[in-house]
Amino acid sequence: MPVDAAFVEIDGPWQHRYVAANGARFHVAELGEGPLVLLLHGFPQFWYAWRHQMVALADAGFRVAAMDLRGYGGSDKPPRGYDTYMATLDAASVIRALGETGATVIGQGLGGWIAWSMPVLRPDVTAAVASLSMPHPRVMRRASWFDRRQRAASGWIVSLQKPFGPEREMTRSHDYVESLLRGWSAKDGPFPSAEDVARYGDAMRIPFVAHSAAEHYRWLGRSQLRPDGPFFMRRIRHPIRVPVLELHGAADRCVLIGPTRGSGRYVPGDYRFVTIPEAGHFLTEEAPDAVSTELVAWLKSIH
Repeated sequence: MPVDAAFVEIDGPWQHRYVAANGARFHVAELGEGPLVLLLHGFPQFWYAWRHQMVALADAGFRVAAMDLRGYGGSDKPPRGYDTYMATLDAASVIRALGETGATVIGQGLGGWIAWSMPVLRPDVTAAVASLSMPHPRVMRRASWFDRRQRAASGWIVSLQKPFGPEREMTRSHDYVESLLRGWSAKDGPFPSAEDVARYGDAMRIPFVAHSAAEHYRWLGRSQLRPDGPFFMRRIRHPIRVPVLELHGAADRCVLIGPTRGSGRYVPGDYRFVTIPEAGHFLTEEAPDAVSTELVAWLKSIH
């Protein structure tokens, strides 16, 4: 049975609001006061993946806004606009809609891919970026093409290129989401719990979310065969001139830590790489305290 979009308005110390930005409406959970930090979730999750970090960052003196990406959660789900250019424009527009001229952008997984792209595509609003479980897009592309282990680990993206079938799998039961949550997290770790599986599985049943979530990755796949993919990769080869933090789980089974090293070559200035031991792909929930500690220390060092 479909789930209403209001499902994502989960109670907590944060406030829920909807902002008009880039011709769409985006759901944002907001907490704290101070310099703005925009949080971008990954697949197959929504803003709630950042709940632990929201509290820690707000307590440290930052204004934190965790948004649902286009097509996810309580945000609009238009039929098109799931390329990285639009995703960065969405993030930049939300920053301005929140009354700020700039922000630190932090993303996990898909959100990390978007965060890496912000300093080049939207430099006017990007003060710094942090990426969890995702290297620079050019590094990720190279690893997926030329490393046998990462190519196998990225096979799920190929399966998402099929029309209609993946959407049916995502909404038929919790099995599809559970397979990703368990398959990408550290073996024998505490995440995901049955509650985690139910929450993210139900969120995927919000009308049009499954299709929209797949569309983000369909652009990544199909654009490689069209001019916009190579053009995007040429655009983001330029040096990143803002501080960058990259966190990666040592036990990540989706984005393997070995083949995806090397993002620092695109950051001639302040670049820090931190490995989170015994954690997989879903760092914000597998190692919430360690991630919060690293983010707070980094944010305080650059503000």
